[in-house]
This record gives sequence, C-alpha cells and structure tokens, in this order.
Amino acid sequence: MDQLATLMPPDLSPAFSITLIFLSFLTSGMTAAVGLGGGVTLLAVMASAIPMAVLIPVHGVIQLGSNAGRMVVQARHIDRSILLYVALGSLVGAWAGGHMVVRLPDQPLKIGLALFVMWSVWGRKPSFSKLPKSLLVLAGFATTILTMFFGATGPFVGAIIGPLTKTRHAFVGTFAACMTLQHLIKVIVFGFLGFAFGPWLPLMIAMIVTGFLGTIAGSMLLGRMPEVVFRTGFRTVMTVLALNLVLQAAGVKLI
Repeated sequence: MDQLATLMPPDLSPAFSITLIFLSFLTSGMTAAVGLGGGVTLLAVMASAIPMAVLIPVHGVIQLGSNAGRMVVQARHIDRSILLYVALGSLVGAWAGGHMVVRLPDQPLKIGLALFVMWSVWGRKPSFSKLPKSLLVLAGFATTILTMFFGATGPFVGAIIGPLTKTRHAFVGTFAACMTLQHLIKVIVFGFLGFAFGPWLPLMIAMIVTGFLGTIAGSMLLGRMPEVVFRTGFRTVMTVLALNLVLQAAGVKLI
C-alpha cells in the first residue's frame, strides 16, 4: 500500500485512488452496456474528493482516452467537414473557458456541476434542427466553454451533430472525433495555463486502461439489464451525488 501511495496523487488516499480505478471500469462498462451515464457518474464521484480546478483537466484526460479509442475504430465514417467547423470554435472556447474557470472559487463550480448533473438525469435533453455547418463554429465554441466548467457535454454535442450525419456509423464516429478533439484542446489549454498533470499521470493511465477493459466487459452485457431498472437506480444515485456536491459547497460533507 505504501508503494501505491507513492504513485498516486498526494491529495488522494490510496483507498480512494483504487476506488476511482475500479469505478472507471464500472462506468465505462455502464456506458457500453446501456448507452449512457458512465461519464457523468465518474465526474460526480471524482468531484466528491477532488477540487474542481483539478477535476476538470484530469477528467478531460480520462475522457480523451475513452473517446479516442472509439474515434480510431470509426475513423473512416467521420464527417471531416463537421469536425473542422467544431474544431475552429473549440479552439477559442477552450481558451476563453480555461481563463474563466481557473479564476472561479470551488464552491460555485461545485454547485454548478451539481445542477448540471441533476439536469443530465432529470431534465429534457436538447433538440436541434439541422444547423448550417457554418454555425457549428458557434456550437463548438459554446460546448467547449461548457466542458471547461462541467467536463461532460456529450448530450449537447450529440444533439447538434445528430441531424447532420446520415448514418449511425457516421454519427458515432463524428461524435467520438468531436469529443476527442474538445477534450484534447481542453487538456492542452489547461497545460498552458499551468496545470501540473505529472502527479496525476499514474492514476489517469490506470483509469484509462480499466475504462477500456470496462468497455469490453460492458459490450458483452449489452441489452441484458432492463432499462427501467437501470434508469431508476442511476437517477437515484446521481441525485444523491449531486446533493452531496451542494452540501460540500456549503461546508457539509455527506459522502
């Protein structure tokens, strides 16, 4: 355990680090098995013990690894024109959002994340008509600013590019490419802004590896869990995690 402690970030206990590594496996399996919930679950649990200024860049690296694999597999289906427009907006959005998020105190960011988590499980998902591709620059800008603050903006990106893709494979590939791009730009910007990824590198690598294994395991369980059972349990757990973030912001720790 002492050797493990030397590899893990100094701000985290070895027990919590192991929990996150195992949770990365479970949440990736959750997404692969039922199609939703993994990323925001991991984000909410990490936020219970990691400051927001650290959480967003670290979570970004983990999500970068998760989305990059899907992007490579579906590379020939990617709509590169969509990716180009999103990239242009994302570059500006990441820089603007990064400068704002590093200046905000932890408490309002945790409250904002809690509200975002609650919306992701209880709110109505956005629905967009087919946008002109030129407006994807604005969409890339807006969604990248959001990911700099809250880390997980897949519902927005998916709703925007969905009407523009003609096949399921094109959507999956283009969506994975856009998310990979946004997380990559986000990680680079946080690096330029002075975030030290080094102490977190062993944990991030371990979580990316277990996340990949979870994706394989979850794919084998695809469709076996009744969706109503999953959704009820998922919403209950996420609501408790969101309330815990609000209490933490108020100085009270529930979990």
